[in-house]
Amino acid sequence: MFRRAISSLASISPFFSAASTKSIMTSPLKRPVKLALIQLATGSDKDVNLKRASEKVAEAAKNGANIVVLPECFNSPYGTEHFPNYAEPIPTPTRTFPTSETPSYTTLSTLASTHKIYLIGGSIPELDPETSELYNTSLTFSPTGTLLATHRKIHLFDIDIPGKIKFIESDVLSPGSTPTLIGTEYGSIGLGVCYDIRFPELAMIAARKGAFLMLYPGAFNMTTGPLHWELLARARAADNQVYVGVCSPARRKEEDGEGYTAWGHSMVVDPNAEVVVATEEKEGIVEWELKPEMISDVRKGIPITGQRRFDVYADVAVAEPTRGVEG
Repeated sequence: MFRRAISSLASISPFFSAASTKSIMTSPLKRPVKLALIQLATGSDKDVNLKRASEKVAEAAKNGANIVVLPECFNSPYGTEHFPNYAEPIPTPTRTFPTSETPSYTTLSTLASTHKIYLIGGSIPELDPETSELYNTSLTFSPTGTLLATHRKIHLFDIDIPGKIKFIESDVLSPGSTPTLIGTEYGSIGLGVCYDIRFPELAMIAARKGAFLMLYPGAFNMTTGPLHWELLARARAADNQVYVGVCSPARRKEEDGEGYTAWGHSMVVDPNAEVVVATEEKEGIVEWELKPEMISDVRKGIPITGQRRFDVYADVAVAEPTRGVEG
């Protein structure tokens, strides 16, 4: 029955080639890898934020992490009023800047090369000097300190829940327009930033292109966090039978005054949609070893990959994501 279903779909969709049919029962994760999510306490001083991030990344690497993730806006307070003041340009092969103008980029690159890790730098406010537009941007570096991928937050956080929270990112930020798939020596990783997690298409694209992990640096608030933070992380894992990591800033203390308050509760969810490790609201590091057999076992038990009906609905994975270079 299962083989006939695969054969039928293979005749309908180019996604189901002989090679991809075989890959249904194999794991996209090449070997075990240790993931660390840093729930970082941040404040108004960028230098202090970068120093604290450096200390926690070093701690995670010392504990054996191979992939380390920082939270959304780890170098600044989260707020539309703050983004312009903390924004930095991103160097490219054809466009360089003094290191004094790119302290976050420089710090991340140095940390990745020093500790020989893949470092997903949460996100920072980015200034495009050519257009003067601002983006909420995640930078991923290889163990050599090379920039592998730049993900500009695609879905901007524009919400208004009467009496609870109003936040309009588009007052200041512009949206990105490209899904991101990061090539590593362990396999491919899909990436979104915060509000991107509410849109399942990005995870679908990444998973169907061979990702073993979806990562979402994010700063859900005290209204949406209790409602949907864990729910969405587990949903993306269940939809795609991949690992999911969500990495929040630590919750600020009440005495810190007015401002955006993050929910916290960074966690790793396995391909069976179970929360395997999590923290609460304070600063800390969440660590977990991701295993290839966990993905393959889940996919064998509930073989949704071979049961999709692209003859009934379209495959969103026709989109081609930006790819990092394998380390």
